[in-house]
Amino acid sequence: MDSEQHRRYQTSMISTYYPETSFLDSVVMADGTEQSQGSDILTRLHSGKVFIVNSRRRNGLILFKRYHAEFAGPGAAVGGDYDCDCQRALPIGNLSLLTPECNEERQKAYLIRRQWIRLIKQITENPVPGQRVQKILDQFEQYFPPEIVALLPDVAFAFLVGVLPQTVGIVRRLGSEVDNRFHY
Repeated sequence: MDSEQHRRYQTSMISTYYPETSFLDSVVMADGTEQSQGSDILTRLHSGKVFIVNSRRRNGLILFKRYHAEFAGPGAAVGGDYDCDCQRALPIGNLSLLTPECNEERQKAYLIRRQWIRLIKQITENPVPGQRVQKILDQFEQYFPPEIVALLPDVAFAFLVGVLPQTVGIVRRLGSEVDNRFHY
């Protein structure tokens, strides 16, 4: 009898879990608007061509993969085989994508992309979720105007540093007080 109840519980848990269900169907910005222009960018990224985020502008892309997101800032390579698994792209700032003119330019762009990935990796190595969120918010606010960062959805930062979107919302509301109130 106990094993039958245990089996029934497992079945109900499995039947209600959908790993494919994701926020990626629509990204709602903090101001309530729905982000839709990423589909044109996504088409370009899936074309197989390599592009470079314009290094002369304060712009970038948050590239949503299945279980995480990556940030490609100014000078970084995007597209090609590297982003074929990208499911959504969220532009930040006045996005400008350039086509590399030579192999050296492309190699430099890949190195810069790797540097952006390493920056995010350093942030995610912190075991305290609230501190990871605060650090990524600080990094973005150093580079982009605060009004642009404020419009980015919680889920974007959550996917970047491996936390729940609710954690991002709490940190945004409470700031550095989070660590004093909650012990993770």
